[in-house]
Amino acid sequence: MAHSITVNTQEEFEELMKENNFEISSAIVKTILGNLKGRKKHVHILEINVLEEQTVYDITINRKDMLESLEKNLKIHEEHEAYEVCSKIVEAIEYLKSK
Repeated sequence: MAHSITVNTQEEFEELMKENNFEISSAIVKTILGNLKGRKKHVHILEINVLEEQTVYDITINRKDMLESLEKNLKIHEEHEAYEVCSKIVEAIEYLKSK
């Protein structure tokens, strides 16, 4: 099951993305790491509940975009000193590059 985040407005979610929110980054990384060897072309990452619109957005990632996403999220995890997860991200990056 994908990670769920509730925000008041769509703009609030967009701001969290611009700020490289650690909770969102962690959800992305956790999902990618858990689906490295899967066969699905698209993997469900986040469920965004927007209260003002009473809408739920499902965010997915295309398998071919996983490498780029991990590289971006590695920087966010380094900034938050989550070094244990950083080592797993580096291993996953190396795995994806070897494919």
